Amino acid sequence: MRKGTFLELCELLSPAPKRKDTWMQAALTVQKRVAIAFWNLATPDSYRSVTNHFGMGKSTVGVVVMQVANAIVELLLLKVVTLGNVQVIIDGFAAMGFPNCGGAIDGTHIPILGPDHQASQYINQKGYFSMVLQALVDHRGCFTNINVGWPGKVHDARVFRNSGLFRRLQEGIYFPDHKITVGDLEMPTVILGDPAYPLMPWLMKPYTGALDPEKEVFNYQLNKCRMVVECAFGRLNGRWRSLLTRSDLSKTNIPIVIAACCVLHNLCESKGEMFMAGWEVEANSLAANYAQPDSRAIRRAQQDALCIREALKARFLSEQCNL
Repeated sequence: MRKGTFLELCELLSPAPKRKDTWMQAALTVQKRVAIAFWNLATPDSYRSVTNHFGMGKSTVGVVVMQVANAIVELLLLKVVTLGNVQVIIDGFAAMGFPNCGGAIDGTHIPILGPDHQASQYINQKGYFSMVLQALVDHRGCFTNINVGWPGKVHDARVFRNSGLFRRLQEGIYFPDHKITVGDLEMPTVILGDPAYPLMPWLMKPYTGALDPEKEVFNYQLNKCRMVVECAFGRLNGRWRSLLTRSDLSKTNIPIVIAACCVLHNLCESKGEMFMAGWEVEANSLAANYAQPDSRAIRRAQQDALCIREALKARFLSEQCNL
């Protein structure tokens, strides 16, 4: 992060409550608190590296990290992780090959230490303790909606169905009413998901099972656009590599830190901050220790959703033939 972006962020966080000076030492400045928190979140070696660089005890570092994370969530989350200009997003996905699309959705598992209570609920299909981060992203890979805190044992589809995002999409109030005609059908603004999600009129997912050439064309177009959410998770983890190691935070504090990292991801992306290839290499190395579970495909689908997908399949095939 460039110095200008860092100082701007410190200014945004400055309204957060500050510790008063004590007779032992002056309270840390906002800049130093943010620097300590960022170093901790960006490095996979937890407190050891922070204490070496800043000369502070582990307990102090832990307090500072949570103070900054709470401030980020309280002051910036609703301003930074937001839908923004829907038409720009739709135009962005259309340029990538999918019409009337408002986002791509996926879930990722963040490794955690086993909690003291209901620990078995946090063991995912790969056998480690985790917490689920569900995210909807725009065409640039910025988070527009997040849901974090569900135990790792819970299927992505259940997390989704119990989220506020699902309810607003189902009620037709998340996106402005913007329909297009595909074939002879009206298609609302949709989001794209993998086979773990339910096929809905407003959620398109790939065909599964035996695929004919027409279905392969549809899957190619959808997956090409859906990859933006996987890339977003990769860049999130590449910058904030503490998310790739088991945190010793409580299950109450972990969602706050994850949400704060999502806010920081959006800020870095919107400011055009550099992303070094070496970060992704290290992130991939760390991620190998905690493989993402393979979510089971959901077979249920509404009839009108099936018709919309068939109409899109025909459209993609026709466009390919006209190239």
